[in-house]
Amino acid sequence: MRLWHAILHALAEAGTMTWQITWSLVLGFTLSAVVESLVKKSSIVRLLPDDGPRSLATATGLGAASSSCSYAAVALARSLFRKGAGFGAAMAFQIASTNLVVELGLIMALLLGWQFMLAEFIGAPIMIVLVAVLLRRFLNRRRRDEARAQADLALAGSMEGHAAMDMSVASTAPLWRRITSPDGFTAISHNFVMEVMAIIRDLATGLLIAGAAAAWIPDPFWQHLFFTDNHLAAQIWGPIIGPIVAILTFVCSIGNVPLAAVLWNGGISFGGVSAFIFADLLIVPILFIYRKYYGTRTALTLFWVFYVAMVVAGYVVELLFSATTLVPGGPRHARTGTHGIVWNYTTFLNIIAIALVLVLVWRFLRSGGREMLAMMGGGPDDMTHHDHAHHDHVHHDHAHRAHSMHDHPMQDHPMHDDAAHGQPDVTSGPSER
Repeated sequence: MRLWHAILHALAEAGTMTWQITWSLVLGFTLSAVVESLVKKSSIVRLLPDDGPRSLATATGLGAASSSCSYAAVALARSLFRKGAGFGAAMAFQIASTNLVVELGLIMALLLGWQFMLAEFIGAPIMIVLVAVLLRRFLNRRRRDEARAQADLALAGSMEGHAAMDMSVASTAPLWRRITSPDGFTAISHNFVMEVMAIIRDLATGLLIAGAAAAWIPDPFWQHLFFTDNHLAAQIWGPIIGPIVAILTFVCSIGNVPLAAVLWNGGISFGGVSAFIFADLLIVPILFIYRKYYGTRTALTLFWVFYVAMVVAGYVVELLFSATTLVPGGPRHARTGTHGIVWNYTTFLNIIAIALVLVLVWRFLRSGGREMLAMMGGGPDDMTHHDHAHHDHVHHDHAHRAHSMHDHPMQDHPMHDDAAHGQPDVTSGPSER
């Protein structure tokens, strides 16, 4: 019976945290879907020809606009590298697309506070610069050529199908008309649902782990782990231990944030929280994917380069925010499910968010969404075949409809035609061949 109550307590904590962040997740994914509906992936490679400052800045901006789950971000970075992008620029894109995105910032602000969101958006560019500098110093031309040769083997990792999909609207119409057009509505719905499906596993895992940690792990354990009785030791130790905790929990991307709230309440330093969040690209499954993508030596280089960069970025954030007195003081009350579900602004926003989700899912299902879901886990070189088959099907469908309407001009097909017309383009993004 006690075990059952403990399980229910953990589930209640996880459920309450889920309720607290639902509207911010929906808002973040919607904004990201709108941006991705306007930015064509095939145009990214030519903007990242090397690892110079301009390419790195461009990669950071485009990555922030191309929200992805960690697995899809890693897959897309390899795709960019195979097509000729600089290795450092590809890594910058990868980091930005998971650590500089709207939905991550919103959830951090909601669960932890606006200071943590600001720290993330300051620390991530610092980490990108450090990664680029270290890779330029320790990954010579021969090693990069070896990594490219390994990447060209196109070994399957995870989420390559999702990373290769390009669901942007091909149009020269003004921005607002593209967004509100039938094609734009469909593209937004497809980007929204695919991003949610890509992240749902990590998010659910993170919430369950955070709920279990909040319910089962006593505060003294965290206090001893993070040296909370010695402020200086806690500041030094936090950015070092934060990424290690992230690596061992196997949770990445947005799923890290609820657990970060638990760690903050447990006593980890401010910089330690930032370093913990940055480590979404170092969890064990992704380390094995790096090995498949770039070879063992490059994977090991990526491991220590990323780790050093996130630790240093954590220290910079700690020092900068401490010097400006922006580190939250007093008792720590990050939202970890202990507030319960009450009738307040969160409830109203969640009702609106759920209604929006239903509309987007409806559009997604009415415009070829099931076929898109089947392609999410495809290999890196599978998308061209699927793309041709998909376009042949759409072309045949349009021809059939045109013929039917010619034979039966009075027959009404408004909704069905609109859904077909709104089918977004599915390409291989930066072509893998």
